[in-house]
Amino acid sequence: MTLPVQPPVAPMLAKAIKKLPPQDGTLLYEPKWDGFRCIIFRDGDEVYLGSRNERPFTRYFPELVEAARRELPDRVVMDGEIVLRQGQVLDFDALQLRIHPAASRVKLLAEQTPASFIAFDLLALGDENLMETPFARRRERLEEIFGEPGGSIRLTPVTEDARVAERWFDTFEGAGLDGIVVKPGGLPYEPDRRTMFKVKHERTADVVVAGYREHKSGPIVGSLLLGLYDDTGRLHHIGVAASFPMARRAELIDEVKPYLTDLESHPWGAWMTPARQEGDEASAAAAPRRPGGNVSRWNAKKDLSFVPLRPELVVEVAYDHMEGDRFRHTAQFRRWRPDRTPESCTYEQLERPVSYDLDDILAR
Repeated sequence: MTLPVQPPVAPMLAKAIKKLPPQDGTLLYEPKWDGFRCIIFRDGDEVYLGSRNERPFTRYFPELVEAARRELPDRVVMDGEIVLRQGQVLDFDALQLRIHPAASRVKLLAEQTPASFIAFDLLALGDENLMETPFARRRERLEEIFGEPGGSIRLTPVTEDARVAERWFDTFEGAGLDGIVVKPGGLPYEPDRRTMFKVKHERTADVVVAGYREHKSGPIVGSLLLGLYDDTGRLHHIGVAASFPMARRAELIDEVKPYLTDLESHPWGAWMTPARQEGDEASAAAAPRRPGGNVSRWNAKKDLSFVPLRPELVVEVAYDHMEGDRFRHTAQFRRWRPDRTPESCTYEQLERPVSYDLDDILAR
């Protein structure tokens, strides 16, 4: 490639804030998409899909490589998000399955569950490097690229009206979006720096602690494994709480020690048998969600085995939103809840966002 901006480029990032800032005359507000951050580099027939960790997505999304050749200018560098939609909502679980080592599986999934790309920034066009250009002008140049909506590569909506952004924050969640990104209009593109802002949903839930994983530094708590009961009394793994100071990790070991048990008597005792067996939809639907296998899809050296605990401890956690029947991101430990019984920790307590149509969002 001979583009004015060459891969790899680490994406510009956003700093989390608690509430939307009021308009100061310079701010632009965008929906926060829930997918894989990606920078597309196209130089003629050459297309490179760069990820946030600078490891390419190119081999995993051949349909987006073809879409870039078909829908984008001949020489362009564009920042955005790879998303996968099922009907009128985003499906992050299905998107994760697209990262597969087998080429035959990648090809099949590209046909069965094609991904889309939502563009929200422009780093280069033709021979012009736009990274020092103010964001408001980069956005104008980006809009000039897109004609009628409807392809695999789409343009995210944007507004200067903080009241509109607040409405988006409340309503767009039902389509799988997870907040609002706020960008100062005069901002240059600064790779790997948190110079934008993001506001995400935060709610609380009382959940069961059913195990823990050890920290990489030794026999202290790395993360607590969390569960909720469904209406049939099955305990589902819904995520983890993991952000603790080191001293607190050591304290937690003593707090959970009285609840140590073995896998045979644990609700997730068969956790090494995948709950979602390929080609066995009935089995997948009937089985409770368990902690994922003992090897991470993203890091083969990361051990995902866990220490089982009797499901008797209840903790209050903060979370941003659900992805299907689990927390989309790591939950935040708030406090123990000795006043709650584990059996009372069910999915019924969770808020359900109002559903929203992705096509309506992208039509803006």
